Amino acid sequence: MRKLSEVVVKSGVEIYRDIIPVALFSAGSSVLLIPILMFAPIPVAVLLLAIIYMPLLFGVCYAVHHRLERKERRNALRDIWEGTLRGLLPGGVTGLLFALLGFILWSTWWYYGGKGNMTGMAVGMFQTFFVILAFISQFYTWQLMLQKGMGFLQAMGESVKLFFRYPGYTIAACFQVVCLSGLLMLTVVGFGALFAGMFAIYQHKAASNLIEPEEKSISSRGNDHQQAGWVSEGHVS
Repeated sequence: MRKLSEVVVKSGVEIYRDIIPVALFSAGSSVLLIPILMFAPIPVAVLLLAIIYMPLLFGVCYAVHHRLERKERRNALRDIWEGTLRGLLPGGVTGLLFALLGFILWSTWWYYGGKGNMTGMAVGMFQTFFVILAFISQFYTWQLMLQKGMGFLQAMGESVKLFFRYPGYTIAACFQVVCLSGLLMLTVVGFGALFAGMFAIYQHKAASNLIEPEEKSISSRGNDHQQAGWVSEGHVS
């Protein structure tokens, strides 16, 4: 398994090499953000982002996955559309889950934060810690669906397992996403034109860095077991 710093460098090289597709993917998925953010009330905007933008973001991850894995020229808009249709359930459910976690966090601090006592602060801190862990634990879900062909619920469970198996790596990877989002949000145009494509490439690289070593270790254990069986049966000259 490579270090996260190497993954970041490789992702940066890939983004620089494919900057035009990255911009097209990002701009195409961000078109609906403009009317939602400009005209919808905050609760409605959060709901629409959960059920509309998240499937679009899944569609970008789907298109980037095919571009990186198959190394072939494909119709990018068709890939995004196909990926969005496939991502209606996982993207929508993930968005609603994140919106629910955000609402839990906001309501906790709204209720307990106003009390101004140590108990309220302790409850707020615990809920914040819980919500952050829940966010981080789902970092690999979409990539497990794309790279391993898992179902949504199976991928969610496997993502939690990978998080507990590699907590430091996963937390650092998510921190990089937060930093990237914060920098791009300094300019609305930059976020809309770059975030989705950059996120998809980085998440693909970060997840495959764990998935590939897992597959190799499993296959090596299988080969060792097979060799041990042959030795025990006396198939050695």
